[in-house]
Amino acid sequence: MERGALVRHTYEQLAGMIDHAVLHPAATDADLVAGCELAARYRVAAVCVKPCDVRRAVALLRGTGVRAAAVVGFPHGANATEVKRFETETACRDGAVEIDMVINLGRALGGDFDAVERDVRAVCDEAHRRGATVKAILETGLLATGAAGLGADALKARLCDICERAGADWVKTSTGFGFVRRADGAYEATGATEHDLAVMRGACSDRVGVKASGGVRDLDGLIRARELGCTRCGTSATAAILDEFRRRETAGETPRDRGGLGGPGS
Repeated sequence: MERGALVRHTYEQLAGMIDHAVLHPAATDADLVAGCELAARYRVAAVCVKPCDVRRAVALLRGTGVRAAAVVGFPHGANATEVKRFETETACRDGAVEIDMVINLGRALGGDFDAVERDVRAVCDEAHRRGATVKAILETGLLATGAAGLGADALKARLCDICERAGADWVKTSTGFGFVRRADGAYEATGATEHDLAVMRGACSDRVGVKASGGVRDLDGLIRARELGCTRCGTSATAAILDEFRRRETAGETPRDRGGLGGPGS
């Protein structure tokens, strides 16, 4: 599609893409309550919460139509596979119906792809037994130089294929906490890029969705992600994004793909 072309989108389509994130390590119970109330008010797809918050989130979201999603192996993916499986079991018992799990990045970068697949499969099998779906997080910003004899894009595509074979329902770009050291010594979180989303969408069959996470902080970024084939986006900027949709709708504007995704962060 030509950049800048007018595209019509409904509120329901765009709100239905959003997983509202309440994942900051310092987020309190009050933050969780506020996040769940916001998600219900804006009628988004899900609220993505820390494992300790699942039961409370499920209670807060009951009757709203908004799903509870739990993170597993978050944010570094380095938990033992059995720990991830048990974390999944616990989250599902507490009422989570979606699991956002981080792959084992060290094994991926070391080329132990069989271990990566076993790890993802263990979570998917446990979640699916309990009626939940799984989003496998690649942390694309930490794969930027490639590894295991593969260039960056080939590595990301290989991992998408592995996650699909293992049963993942979505592949997801980032946690929002994948920090990369800059040349000046400071660290910054990496997130979704248009390039990575295109690579991931092209590497998966239609059975598997793609979730952009990190960098989707405004309406145009959400629309662009949708045009690139994403069905979910993780963000904490839900109110700003959907309020902007309502503002443009009231002003008689047609939402436009005016730009790309934002920078890193969620």
